[in-house]
Amino acid sequence: MKNSDKSLLVYGYLSAIGATIIWSGNFVVARGLTDSIPPVSLAFWRWVVAVIVFLPFALKSFASDWILIKRHLLYLMATSILGVSLFNTLIYIAGHSTTAINLSLIAITFPVFIIILSRVFYNELITMNKWFGIILVILGIVTLITKADLSIWQNISFAKGDLWMLIAAITFAIYSLMVKQKPAQLGAWSFQFITFVIGLLFLTPFYVWEALTTDFKIQSIDSNTFYSILYLGVFASLVAFILWAKAIHVLGPSKSSMIYYTLPVFSGISAYVFLGEAIAMIHLLSMLLIVTGVITAICDPKTFFMRKNKA
Repeated sequence: MKNSDKSLLVYGYLSAIGATIIWSGNFVVARGLTDSIPPVSLAFWRWVVAVIVFLPFALKSFASDWILIKRHLLYLMATSILGVSLFNTLIYIAGHSTTAINLSLIAITFPVFIIILSRVFYNELITMNKWFGIILVILGIVTLITKADLSIWQNISFAKGDLWMLIAAITFAIYSLMVKQKPAQLGAWSFQFITFVIGLLFLTPFYVWEALTTDFKIQSIDSNTFYSILYLGVFASLVAFILWAKAIHVLGPSKSSMIYYTLPVFSGISAYVFLGEAIAMIHLLSMLLIVTGVITAICDPKTFFMRKNKA
């Protein structure tokens, strides 16, 4: 492998890790806003901030790519609805009607859906190391959320929110696969900006409907709420989505999805730093299993043995 290829791979993995770290903070922030902002309103204002902040950076690229945007408008509309209008809105809705443990269990199905859909639509081989890596990762996450107490499974019941979370996981898997089909001539800035704008437009009537028909209104916008929405709009929406798109372009959807498995690791660290939650030995064991599983799944054993034989 050439040094330039290695550098590109490192760049791809760092992009995927960066997006995952930011999204882990997204869950920590969003959890504190569930009592003050309705789910669709939270999603709406998140994307309003993202569009406003992104506008000065993307305007020139957007104008130069306008003909391409019109040519691929249907593709961009579908991608926008999945990745912007639906995905995070479904998570916010799910969080109001199910438990955190159920959300965690269902969330880990997202990379599995990507691998399965990649096999169906792109004929990507599901190798033994991928299967083994997935098993290790799932074992690590289950250990983390159950604290190695298997009796907790007896008390799990699935609510309406579980279905919403499952739909969210499938939605993001399809979105990630569609990002890989982005027209090569369309710049990353133009692509991301137009998906934000279209996604926000599709979300707007639902925001109006929520505001007019539900009793749950935005209670107040204090400094904590303001900065939280700013974080969601700038980092969790703009920066993370750009990094994720770059990771998918370099690594492909399957390998990028394996990095997403480290989300509980970064969520645990964020909770420790910002919420003061303790990290026990069970957390360290879970992190070890998750990281080992990710490395196992994304590494090509053939390449490893070829290098070993050459040495």
